[in-house]
Amino acid sequence: MFPRELTDTRAYDIAAAMLDGFNTHYRLFRGTSALAKQRFERGDWHGQQRAQALRIEFYDRRVEEAAQALERDFAASTQPMALWHQVKLHYIGLLVDHHQPELAETFFNSVTTRMLHHSYFHNDFIFVRPAVSTEYIENDEPASQPTYRAYYPSRDSLQDALTRSITNFQLQGEFVDLARDVALVLEAVNRHLGDGFRARANFQIQVLSSLFFRNKGAYVVGKFINGFSELPFALPILRNEEGRYYIDALLFGEDDLLMLFSFARAYFMVDMEIPSAYVQFLRSMMPRKPRAEIYNALGLQKHGKNLFYRDFLYHLRHSGDRFRIAPGIKGMVMLVFDLPSFPFVFKLIKDFYPPQKDTTRETIKRKYLLVKQHDRVGRMADTLEFSNVAFPRQRFEAELLAEIRHFCPSLLEESGDDIVLKHVYIERRMVPLNIFLQDARPEQLEHAVIEYGNAIKDLVSANIFPGDMLWKNFGVTRHGKVVFYDYDEIEYLTDCNFRRVPEPRNEEEEMSGEVWYSVGPRDVFPETFGPFLLGNPAVRSIFMKHHADLLDASFWQGHKQRILAGHVHDVFPYDPQRRFGRGAIT
Repeated sequence: MFPRELTDTRAYDIAAAMLDGFNTHYRLFRGTSALAKQRFERGDWHGQQRAQALRIEFYDRRVEEAAQALERDFAASTQPMALWHQVKLHYIGLLVDHHQPELAETFFNSVTTRMLHHSYFHNDFIFVRPAVSTEYIENDEPASQPTYRAYYPSRDSLQDALTRSITNFQLQGEFVDLARDVALVLEAVNRHLGDGFRARANFQIQVLSSLFFRNKGAYVVGKFINGFSELPFALPILRNEEGRYYIDALLFGEDDLLMLFSFARAYFMVDMEIPSAYVQFLRSMMPRKPRAEIYNALGLQKHGKNLFYRDFLYHLRHSGDRFRIAPGIKGMVMLVFDLPSFPFVFKLIKDFYPPQKDTTRETIKRKYLLVKQHDRVGRMADTLEFSNVAFPRQRFEAELLAEIRHFCPSLLEESGDDIVLKHVYIERRMVPLNIFLQDARPEQLEHAVIEYGNAIKDLVSANIFPGDMLWKNFGVTRHGKVVFYDYDEIEYLTDCNFRRVPEPRNEEEEMSGEVWYSVGPRDVFPETFGPFLLGNPAVRSIFMKHHADLLDASFWQGHKQRILAGHVHDVFPYDPQRRFGRGAIT
């Protein structure tokens, strides 16, 4: 129970110091996000990539700094629970007029759980549920910008309203031909709205006040409102080699936006004073997307993880099925389990591996961190990383619990009615590609094999060599996209040496069943992929028609050289056929 009185003067000081730590974090987070606009205007793509990776590290650094400061100034980890209850109450009071209260609550959880034993983590000590509402938070400062701007085509022409919605972002530099781009957008809008479209009295365009920056693009994100209809849209703005801008496409409707904000893509950089207002706006455009994933997409992945865990606990409370070993081929490095009623899988790093897997737990964790910090180009699943997660013992099937005890004893703590897993990765569940292909109709099989090759090529463009390219390491999303999800052998493409198999020098070498030529630790022979991947004649026919170049070392060598020369490839979060096609013309 909470104390009836706030009697300890140290409690307020600890709460204020904790909030100062969060405010420092968000100031730095927002600052690097705001600078994305300048990097885009300069075409500094490498700087954008570096900032993307570094920003992910900000949170843990600030949490560690805050924990050290509290320990240094207050010996916080040794204070009694009664004092920590008062700290939480003071902290809630400090958040009443705060613009990011939900993020500050998550920061409180992160700092306290970093310092104290996990047995203390119960509902009246940390923020299991939000204590401060984020509804209708406003920035009352006179110079502040609103969350979104509204444009009214009834007062101006639709063309003028769209033009102003773009020019108000004040990008430094010129468009190739903005009038032409807006005309192309209007043409696409008219196709979507149809001939029967009629503007209602409240017809307006609402556009979020910050551009969304990712990779080499800047996105205008908003919605058309007409009567009771709300139609979400996004306009990707790109920059040509001469430094001039053009609108590349119109993304229209919830499905397009779901692909843009996919869990398999890098986080956006967005300048937000009130992130909850952005999330509320985006949720109105994508009601099927969980708030946790929207926070993740905005780069606020720690709060997204917090929301995910709340959703998970809620689901556990309202379900009765049991955790089981995940269907499919068992991994040699990871033990994977799921809850059939919950659309995610749980992955544990095993304590030991077969001889052919020359790796360590720390190496595998570095690979997962690489994916978190890298441009995932829509082809690598985002992963949530948790420590000391408690599960009800009775919800585990006996076979699964036996596997964890055998393969992952160092990660298992059995405490009464609970199973505590000390380190676990959680990913969106997909249909393993090898299972999908077994039951696929001919047209589904063709699409999946083409998508598989496209996934590898997108990874190559992002300087990623998947390592183990077997079908079982890829999954099919509900949108039909093929996504890679097994990261223990992932490497930077530029760290690999792609070779052709040497010609045999004599008959003995030609007839040998063993590898008779020297192979370095990072040597890759693409022509040897075929026997492992293309045993099915139908699959082989489709693959060779569309992706035979993946079996040629020159394909990989060429991409490696371009990346080493500084080239950053374009990878679009939408079908290239949706592109207007004339944007880059100067």
